[in-house]
Amino acid sequence: MPLHARCWSFSRLALLRATEGFPRTCRRSFADYKRPSTAPKPMIDIKHIRENADMYEENCRSRNYKTQSEYPARIKQLFSQWLELQRNNRTLRERSNLVRLHIANPASTHRDDTVLFLRNLTRDQLLEEARLLKNQLADVEENEGRLMDEMQALAFSIPNLTSAETPVGNEPTVLSYINEHHFEKATSSDRLWRSHVHIGSELGLLDFAAAGATSGWGWYYLLDEAAQLEQALIQYALTVATRHGWRQVSPPSLVYSHIATACGFQPRDQNDEQQIYTIARSPEDADRGKPELSLAGTSEIPLASMKADTTIDEASLPMKRVAVSRCYRAEAGARGASTKGLYRVHEFTKVELFAWTPPDQDEAVDVFNEMIDMQTEILESLDLACRVLEMPSTDLGASATRKCDIEAFFPSRQDQDGGWGEVTSASICTDYQTRRLATRLKTKDRLTYPWTVNGTALAVPRVLAAVLENGWDEEEMTVRIPECLRPWMDGRDKIGPKRRT
Repeated sequence: MPLHARCWSFSRLALLRATEGFPRTCRRSFADYKRPSTAPKPMIDIKHIRENADMYEENCRSRNYKTQSEYPARIKQLFSQWLELQRNNRTLRERSNLVRLHIANPASTHRDDTVLFLRNLTRDQLLEEARLLKNQLADVEENEGRLMDEMQALAFSIPNLTSAETPVGNEPTVLSYINEHHFEKATSSDRLWRSHVHIGSELGLLDFAAAGATSGWGWYYLLDEAAQLEQALIQYALTVATRHGWRQVSPPSLVYSHIATACGFQPRDQNDEQQIYTIARSPEDADRGKPELSLAGTSEIPLASMKADTTIDEASLPMKRVAVSRCYRAEAGARGASTKGLYRVHEFTKVELFAWTPPDQDEAVDVFNEMIDMQTEILESLDLACRVLEMPSTDLGASATRKCDIEAFFPSRQDQDGGWGEVTSASICTDYQTRRLATRLKTKDRLTYPWTVNGTALAVPRVLAAVLENGWDEEEMTVRIPECLRPWMDGRDKIGPKRRT
């Protein structure tokens, strides 16, 4: 077999082995995995996934990431194929170097079978052999790059490892209660409860019909005291956060789609509905490779990306930020009693907490606990009965290693989940986001990656709904305003009926 034919057989064999048996779902995900050249370059620890494939597979299954559970084993297969290409590449490169050396100075090459074969070729044949070898090397290197890209894409989609504190399965663990006496009083009395939809209509505070005609289901108008109450809730949450030393940020609402994905906002499965609104691009922008934009589902995304492609100094940690933003979510699911009113909407205001911490479990947990303490302080002051939950593995998003939710009691939802509904959440994400956003940390010894922690200080519509329902007085037809909000409500202690036009 001529030398160049033998060389081609290495590349062709490697290509066939690299592509055979590749899962169809993975092919589709790679086809969609198009990141602009300006996107932060992910720095995922593929070696750790490869060497602990069984652990990552079980982790995916316990978190209900069934499609991704196949990825760790596939990464191992791809790596074996990549190693084979590496070996072939070395063989080809050695032969290529030998041919070029023989062309430059035949006397300098050793007398072995290969060299004897080369000595029988004319200079033109040698030059042709060198050209063919160069092409084969290019093929092998292209296939190596393709395998590396595929491994990177698979690793990019694998969720974070789960904390030991997280219950495995579907059931959360109740950690504590807030204002438990309010819950006991509410559930044991004969008091007549109203939903916030009824209260808002009775007092002229909410208009869902006009919003439905304007924007469709899932949007709303807040009127008069409800609009004022929204601003009061925001200002109170900001006051608490800044008093604890968190710096305010006003973030953008539009983010690049690849930034949202890097933060862990991606469907669990190819068939899952996307929860993020994307902005349509013109064909010209798409052809030019202009990055796709999305409406931020939470200010966690623009806050995390503030440090994308940057290096943080260790002395600046922990960095704590609080932001107010509008949030946009497609919120897939059928309409029904559990989603009526303000409980599940497409656009809402949220006060978000976000922090970068050293890559240390104890320090991250300290910030995490500080967030939960602030959430507790806010909800306790709002006189809402709540419970703090350690969320189970199936409830964790891709980025979180651990998550605690706080649920408030909604009298109108007593036939659903016992009346409990989520109003805040807090998560530890370790280095999941910073590796995908290329956020590095400079320490005395080395470059590494900081950890991120995020939490909701206050999600306005749900909390506003809880305030309306829990503060409702059926006899007076009024809503009691929590004392902590009164400075932003003109000092009033109640919202009552009045003539409105």
